Amino acid sequence: MPAVHVRDATASDAESIAGLVNRAFLVERFFVDGDRTSPAEISRLLDAGVFLLAETDGRLVACVYVERRGERGYFGMLSVDPSRQGEGLGRRLVDAAEDRCRSRGCRLMEIHVVDVREELPPFYRRLGYVEVGEEPFPDTERAKIPARFVVMTKPLG
Repeated sequence: MPAVHVRDATASDAESIAGLVNRAFLVERFFVDGDRTSPAEISRLLDAGVFLLAETDGRLVACVYVERRGERGYFGMLSVDPSRQGEGLGRRLVDAAEDRCRSRGCRLMEIHVVDVREELPPFYRRLGYVEVGEEPFPDTERAKIPARFVVMTKPLG
């Protein structure tokens, strides 16, 4: 298997990140209409945080958005190319996101997972995350069914 290199995204990566995220999030079409993101949204997010990119032979295969929020780190949009799922790329990027936040003084990592993706909480529980609350799903106009976010956290100590 070719080596995987992880690097920080630059503004020029916005289009390829949006494409990967949208392919990875096609599984959510059962509850939400349209693409998950756009190059413009990725560019806005790059102003607040960073996308960590996993590449193999110069090809983007996975990414995750990471943002420091005081002593709390946040990650979202964890995306793995559908043809590469099951290879441990998601876990590798979660580890990289946690390391990034830990090295910048964060004591806690937070994620938001949509409740209708029932496979997600068990995945994150295996990585040490626990449910601590709920938040409304922000994109109710695109939602086909009611949804909410489950907030999960993990100490980074």
